Amino acid sequence: MSAQPVQISALVSEETRALLDAAAEAHGLKKGHVIEEALVHYLHALRELPSDVIVPSRLVLHEASARAVVDRVLHPRAPTAALQALVSGDDGDDVPACRPD
Repeated sequence: MSAQPVQISALVSEETRALLDAAAEAHGLKKGHVIEEALVHYLHALRELPSDVIVPSRLVLHEASARAVVDRVLHPRAPTAALQALVSGDDGDDVPACRPD
């Protein structure tokens, strides 16, 4: 990061602005610092990680796809035996399950 700051300008949604304001206030940080840290973190991830593991922060669906998602949320499928074993820790994996005592 440069010792001499430069000013940049960007248009963001009202929602993003509200999130920025809330995060900066909650942590006692200046908005410019939050923006710079987030941008550096994001650019570092783009450089270091394979592109297929970068998950977009927003997902845009066509109407038919959106209806399918709503239908799946309202009518979820029953979990498979493999999923139940994974969640319960009975899948044979050697990683200990995190369960509250």
